[in-house]
Amino acid sequence: MPYGDAMNARTRSEERRAEIVRAALEVIAERGYRGASLAAVAERVGLTQQGLLHHFPTKDALLVAVLEERDKWDAVPNGNWRVDLLASLVEYNAMRPGIIQTFSALLGESVTEGHPTREYFAGRYTRVRASMVTALRTEYGDRLPSGLTPERTAPLLVAVMDGLQYQWLLDPESVDMPGAFRDFLALLGEPVD
Repeated sequence: MPYGDAMNARTRSEERRAEIVRAALEVIAERGYRGASLAAVAERVGLTQQGLLHHFPTKDALLVAVLEERDKWDAVPNGNWRVDLLASLVEYNAMRPGIIQTFSALLGESVTEGHPTREYFAGRYTRVRASMVTALRTEYGDRLPSGLTPERTAPLLVAVMDGLQYQWLLDPESVDMPGAFRDFLALLGEPVD
């Protein structure tokens, strides 16, 4: 195959993969994680299930691609988070329950040995904690008002964000996820609205 044809085929394949990920996001948002089937995603993009499996060999592979796309939405330039932006991220997450449900369900399953998303989540948490350390150090220096270091606080910050998501998914009427997160930031020393 000539070089130009190979490049065009690669570009078409990448575009098709992106189209499948967008469709998977839509299906998950409409039906939730459990209700999102490969058949439904394939139908949405005009493929057979076998055709979809050519691009994503398993539902888990597709879901990891969805999570990676989700991470792109949450990204900030150069990965430089600020503590005050985290509250905005929590508010944004409250507007997309289908994606948060998918993330949370896969996160819970990933703790089992050999799960296909385990490596993704382990790597993601390493990166997120490092980003939070940087954000906390930029905001507070080497010690927060509580006396804790950014390194000791970062895992707590991430745990609060993810833990609030679980509570909110289980009882959205009782858990004000953005409000509770702002309360946590107040404990770190951020001004309260």
